Amino acid sequence: MTTTSEPTWQKSACILCECNCGIEVQVEDRRLLRIRGDKDHPSSAGYTCEKPLRLDRYQNGTPRLTSPLRRRPDGTYEEIDWDTAITEIAGRLAAIRDEHGGDKIFFYGGGGQGNHLGAGYGQSLQAAVGAKYKSNALAQEKTGEMYVDGRLYGGHTKGDFEHAEVVVFVGKNPWQSHSFPRARPVLKEMAADPARTMVVIDPRRSETAAMADVHLQVRPGTDAWCLAALGAVLVQEDLVDHAFVRDHTTGAEPVLAAYREVDVADYAARCGVPEDLIRTTARRIGTAASVCTYEDLGIQQAPHSTLSSYLNKMLWILTGSFAQEGGMFLHSTFAAIAGGGSPAAPSGGSRRTRSPLRRVAGAASDLAVAGAVRLPAFLPDLVAAPAARALRGPVAAVATGGGAPGAPARTPAAERRTPVTGARIIAGLVPCNSIAEEIDTNHPDRFRAMWIDSVNPAHSLADSAGFRKAMRALDLSVVVDIAMTETAREADYVLPAATQFEKWECTFFNVDFPENVFHLRAPLMDPLPGTLPEPEIYARLVRELGVVDEGVLAPLRRAAARGTTQYALAFFATVAARPRLMGLAAYLLHETLGPTLGGARSAAALWGVAQLCALNQPAAVARAGFGGPGFEPGNRLFRRILEGEAVVFTRDEHADAWDYVRRPDRRFTLEIPELVERFRALADEPSSWTSAEFPVVLSAGERRSFTANTIIRDPSWRRRDADGALRISPADAAALGVGTGDAVRVVTEAGSAVATAEVTDTLQPGHVSLPNGLGVVHPDGSPGVAPNELTSVHHRDWLAGTPWHKYVPARLERA
Repeated sequence: MTTTSEPTWQKSACILCECNCGIEVQVEDRRLLRIRGDKDHPSSAGYTCEKPLRLDRYQNGTPRLTSPLRRRPDGTYEEIDWDTAITEIAGRLAAIRDEHGGDKIFFYGGGGQGNHLGAGYGQSLQAAVGAKYKSNALAQEKTGEMYVDGRLYGGHTKGDFEHAEVVVFVGKNPWQSHSFPRARPVLKEMAADPARTMVVIDPRRSETAAMADVHLQVRPGTDAWCLAALGAVLVQEDLVDHAFVRDHTTGAEPVLAAYREVDVADYAARCGVPEDLIRTTARRIGTAASVCTYEDLGIQQAPHSTLSSYLNKMLWILTGSFAQEGGMFLHSTFAAIAGGGSPAAPSGGSRRTRSPLRRVAGAASDLAVAGAVRLPAFLPDLVAAPAARALRGPVAAVATGGGAPGAPARTPAAERRTPVTGARIIAGLVPCNSIAEEIDTNHPDRFRAMWIDSVNPAHSLADSAGFRKAMRALDLSVVVDIAMTETAREADYVLPAATQFEKWECTFFNVDFPENVFHLRAPLMDPLPGTLPEPEIYARLVRELGVVDEGVLAPLRRAAARGTTQYALAFFATVAARPRLMGLAAYLLHETLGPTLGGARSAAALWGVAQLCALNQPAAVARAGFGGPGFEPGNRLFRRILEGEAVVFTRDEHADAWDYVRRPDRRFTLEIPELVERFRALADEPSSWTSAEFPVVLSAGERRSFTANTIIRDPSWRRRDADGALRISPADAAALGVGTGDAVRVVTEAGSAVATAEVTDTLQPGHVSLPNGLGVVHPDGSPGVAPNELTSVHHRDWLAGTPWHKYVPARLERA
């Protein structure tokens, strides 16, 4: 008698939100048979919500692309082989570069949730064609907050929600959107503790708001007035931590003066929250031992997005709740997802640590003096003082970006703007609401080609119809994805990628503190025949473009064969001596170090990131167990990462959060003149943007239990709310004469759609909502409304250009 053993449990991670909780998976016949939380994961510790249990719907619920596709003149597609696709695409990219300039080739994406590893290799292709402009989903969500973070302290902040006495969620529903480890257990613990207070600022009574001690149910779009009133009470009733402001900030007085001018009663009336409730809430914040806040899309995709971010952060800054248990913190970074260049100041260790570029040179010199390694013939001159200048570019180029996750690059002397509309570029990202306008025009500097990697902007960006029209105006468009998405259906070429469980993959959303965690996920199965991982796609294109000759690669291959220490010396010296190779760092690693890694070749770029991480944050990395001389900390960290499990890469104490403040004086810079000016202008600005034609506010893109952007396209996973109901208040339903289950037409300036009504008292009169992630094409049907068929590019934040997805003027009609 024979027995069949069950499939082995394999380590991986969820890919449905930024938390990327650790999971264990049993695979059988390419199916994710069983999924459970990974109890050994140092961040999630076995926790998952219900969504990752249905990840097989992502892996197998969508018809896969298994061959490159080329668009015919009649709009249909034909399959072509990979060699043909690479040759033709490289040729057309080169032709556009040579005729119009590489800056006319625009890159969008670089991976969705948990699909970031290919982004570094995408940067190599950008360098190969001379591209200068790029964007991704952060530019329609987080760039306002990035701008504020960058001007205040130069990094990204997160809160110790597990221990805070008072937590304020602003436009944030972590019961559904999570965004910090073990979100639901933490929320339950907080709600059950009478000594702690949860405050939610949201126009809707969300699941989190229903649990909260205080729900400030603002009118849609008026968060700035509510936040300004809360801060004004702190200042006017002298609840400010003056010692913190004196010792740790600059430029406070203009900000405090603006708060003194606020008419709290008027602002309370503007936002629709009783003045007494605002005052009571502010006093609770001002007298708590610790406070942390969390903002999300509810304000980041609404009027006054950037200003609201600024006023939100003032709540914990003015009360001094930083670098302490239960407070806010800046954190280490494994690799950046936005920005450019290395941090402006050293971080993760002593305040007197050398810059990372000098540490590269120093590490090489120390090893050579100790006789630990043999320097390449051309390196000795580079380890002297001029090495700092020589290595500035390569050190930054090793990473897949620059700065902290969500942090902008340092403010340049001349602010970057887009070539056609002059929109402000923050963290190196073109505002998403400007993309179509940068393409669909006769302007000589318009974008002429667009590369779209693992994202679906024809569904996710405002005014989907306008974006589709812009794609058709391009000379060339290429989409890399696993499925024939709405965006792929408009492209000239579609390249089939492996799924996130068929390749080495990771996320750079690393924001844990005091221990920060990075997880390189090993593949659970081989790529589906006909598909390729993104790093291989990019490597083939760069090879075809012929921008790196064998004379560069051969010495690096020989150095790799001698070990990672010799390789480090050769690699950094090579890119320092040949600055044009800086942007091609990931490609160089893939082609030279990659072959020594066997099946993990795609992970080669992470060696460079690990080196930069260790050099830039030496004390924190050493505390995590990765010490040693020279390049050894980065090499040790890289070897540990290759084991394919989550790894703690930095360890800090609460006081170490100050080491991540990227200011020479280690102080927060509170005065941001244009935001202080806008803050003062609130007193005279209108607080409603509806009209007689469009009297209702539509929130387009609510997160619900059975939505996950468009990563899960299979509609059968939604056991409830299959059609993505239009949620509507009882008063509005009665006025319209509809009930739950009835059809309602939603009309906006951009278009109209019919949805099924769900009458609920969680919404105020005049406020309706539709979920995200619906209305995608699938063989089993396309239920629900694609929300961006109803949004407009013209409604955007005045500074960051982020869209007003949560504030779309609309009207309702019986259908």
